[in-house]
Amino acid sequence: MKTTGWDHRLAVRADGKNLIGRAGVVLLRKVADRVGLATALSAALPKGTGPGWRDRGVALVQLACAIVLGATNVLEAEQLQYHWRPVFGRPVSDSTLRRALAAIDAPVAARIERVRAVIRRVVWMLLALRPGGFPWISVCGREVTGWYVLDLDATIVTCTSRKEGAAGTFKGGFGHMPLGAWVANTRECVALLLRPGNAAPNDVADHKTVLAAALRQIPLPLWSKLLVRIDGAAFSHEVLDHLQTLTTSRRRVRWVTGWAINTADEQAIALLPENVWTAALRQDGEVHEIKGPDGEWIAYQVAELTGLRDLKGWPEGMRLIVRRVKPSRRDLKKLTAFEHYTGWRYQIVATNIPAHQGLSGVPASGQVWFVDALYRDHAEVEDRIKAIKRVGLGLLPSKSWQLNVAWVLAATIAADLDAWTRLLLLHDEPELAAAEPETIRMKLYHLPARLTAHARRRILHLDRTWPWAPTFTTAWQRATQLPALA
Repeated sequence: MKTTGWDHRLAVRADGKNLIGRAGVVLLRKVADRVGLATALSAALPKGTGPGWRDRGVALVQLACAIVLGATNVLEAEQLQYHWRPVFGRPVSDSTLRRALAAIDAPVAARIERVRAVIRRVVWMLLALRPGGFPWISVCGREVTGWYVLDLDATIVTCTSRKEGAAGTFKGGFGHMPLGAWVANTRECVALLLRPGNAAPNDVADHKTVLAAALRQIPLPLWSKLLVRIDGAAFSHEVLDHLQTLTTSRRRVRWVTGWAINTADEQAIALLPENVWTAALRQDGEVHEIKGPDGEWIAYQVAELTGLRDLKGWPEGMRLIVRRVKPSRRDLKKLTAFEHYTGWRYQIVATNIPAHQGLSGVPASGQVWFVDALYRDHAEVEDRIKAIKRVGLGLLPSKSWQLNVAWVLAATIAADLDAWTRLLLLHDEPELAAAEPETIRMKLYHLPARLTAHARRRILHLDRTWPWAPTFTTAWQRATQLPALA
């Protein structure tokens, strides 16, 4: 058989020393130590006894690092630690990690949540001091400065075996249906509630629980401005009423949610004259168009529906914005008789953003095209959900409900650590800062290295030809320059 010659005189030997398989873990661990996460978790978790006792706070941080690097259970977390053993020493065993998770009952989980809130306040302070300051979202080419944006959404975590809480979902699958909250500005997962698979998407009590947990996590300043976005699956009268009560004397809350269209809505839409429809805009500020069957470009259109719809009993100041689009082939089977008659597919958005004032500090943010684009920007939460499913949430590792709840908490800590590393160390590398988990692992986190010692110093050697080696070294320098708060 003819060979290509690449293996000529090639031998393989397992005699290397101080080799690091996934050197990017030092960035994650450095950030965790600098912001004080490991020390704070150690104080929150119960102490162990005995000569071989391992600090459970450090064990939880090691588990979070392993989850970021791809671990899907405690055994994989232990095995991954052997890749960086020359740096951190003896790995935390899978049995120790399991005991650490088993110790996270309701009171311990509450202490950990308070710790996360304290550390998040530190991180947000560092974000405000970095070049460019705190990240604000952009809609229709306009920066929504001064507004903290909170996105709520549920997802399905499929189970292939019987686990506590696993049940049939409303979409026909089998598993669990956690409900979470993400900060759109920083992409942090600030709250994640594990729920049975048969939980209702619009469960009011669950939404109140997640909103309360998220508000405890977000370090909002006094007289802050918060925007809450929820999709139409969570639509209910009680949810909107609760959102309306979140505004206080020291916090202004605006919200935008989906709306379930009924016959009364279609009757109101039928009363809209053609001249009130205006073109919808994409996130870059350009007209949102689609190519029609005859090759012509058709603009998506939006209009104000508030004055034509009886909103008695709904939250005061609520507005309805209707959007119409030409239906795709996939949508044809879902159209109502009214939509078949008009030839358009309709969607309605509910909001309490005033038409004239809008969002303070954001010009024209009360216009229908802006509110529509603001709601559609909520779709980015799907990317956050996909990311956290690749960082621990894709597979719940235990049959025990309590252990899975603790694992979900560990996954949110891992997601926090990943987000903080990107925000604090990669803020001038937009492609890496917004990269998918697999991409940043391949380019940065899974970078191999060699550890040497010289003149009482340890040196981590990277491949000089690796395209992202300069980014890695810059990130390490920034990590060492962060103020040590532990």
